[in-house]
Amino acid sequence: MIAPLTLGKYTVDPPVVLAPMAGITNVAFRQLCAEQGAGIYTCEMVMTRALIERNPKTTRMVAFGPNESPRSLQLYGVDPVTVRKAVEMIVDEDLADHIDMNFGCPVPRVTKKGGGSAIPYKRRLFEQIVRAAVGAAGDIPVTVKMRKGIDDDLLTYLDAGRIAQDAGVAWVALHARTAAQRYSGEADWTAIAALKQHLDVPVLGNGDIWEATDALRMVDETGCDGVVVGRGCLGRPWLFADLAAAFKARAEGREPRDDERVLPHLDEVARIMRRHAELLVAWYTDAGEPADEGTTLRPEKRRRIGAEEHGCTDFRKHVAWYLKGFSVGSDTRRALAMISSLTELDDLLGGLDTDQPFPTSILGQSRGRTNSPARVQLPEGWLDDPDDDTVPSGADLEHSGG
Repeated sequence: MIAPLTLGKYTVDPPVVLAPMAGITNVAFRQLCAEQGAGIYTCEMVMTRALIERNPKTTRMVAFGPNESPRSLQLYGVDPVTVRKAVEMIVDEDLADHIDMNFGCPVPRVTKKGGGSAIPYKRRLFEQIVRAAVGAAGDIPVTVKMRKGIDDDLLTYLDAGRIAQDAGVAWVALHARTAAQRYSGEADWTAIAALKQHLDVPVLGNGDIWEATDALRMVDETGCDGVVVGRGCLGRPWLFADLAAAFKARAEGREPRDDERVLPHLDEVARIMRRHAELLVAWYTDAGEPADEGTTLRPEKRRRIGAEEHGCTDFRKHVAWYLKGFSVGSDTRRALAMISSLTELDDLLGGLDTDQPFPTSILGQSRGRTNSPARVQLPEGWLDDPDDDTVPSGADLEHSGG
């Protein structure tokens, strides 16, 4: 039996969380995923300093759709004082219903400043950051997402999990890779099992969930209380429908049947692609994205055309993920990855041979970014004293999540 999660006053059923992904989990993508199945859909990670300084890009990133509930926001910060101010702002201005703290980013330009997945090594600083967030959040639940550690010789997840639990977080999510692994190799699910045994608060597992069956297997093998899905849903927002069906089957005491799997034909994939682009255009329209000011078009039409072009440009990066495994010519793929309008998209999708079943040969394959392991770049002397709580300078940089 897999129980629903409790997140403050909210029930998370099924216990599934969309991982924040930079440039991906905007309002449009979150709505698209939510239309497929239930869960928590977290916005792109935002920097605490950028939030309190009301950076225009950050302000747009923390906008939520009218029907989003709970509104889930991920924060990144390295200074407990700044973190507290950012969380106070979220509370005072009712910006979110859930705050997730990112301690998993492995990007070199972040870790070399002592940020992201480097922070849990500095256990006192880590504790101060988490306590600042929880203390300022009041009734808003705070959760933590982290990695196993810096590398296999510097594992921090057990200590960090205990510190976060003692600070009052609602749950701890573990991406079962080290920072040195980045997105390479296999996730170490045994670490999720170890953390589950180590803590009393719920533990969520992240890493290598490409199919709903992977999520069930992770729960079986680790005992985790829920799952966090990132790259597995790229070009496959219907994965959340698969997850919902799989967890429902388990709640009924059975295994999910093959006929419950969501394996859309290309015609349905094309419909979802169109919906995704349409939602992106609507998001840019709501944001007031302008077109070229040199045009003679009326202001309202300028804004509409500008939003459509920006939305379609944003959509381009999703094309290859959606069409993976389908028989679509290289010229068509290239044209779809260069669209500037919904009309262009409609024309190209209309020319596809959409009577194609889902290519089951690609099931279980990794998606999105992959790379090789690399030495983690850290500030000079960073490893000298894990109890040093000096706030690293210049770590509040814009970057992707972890």
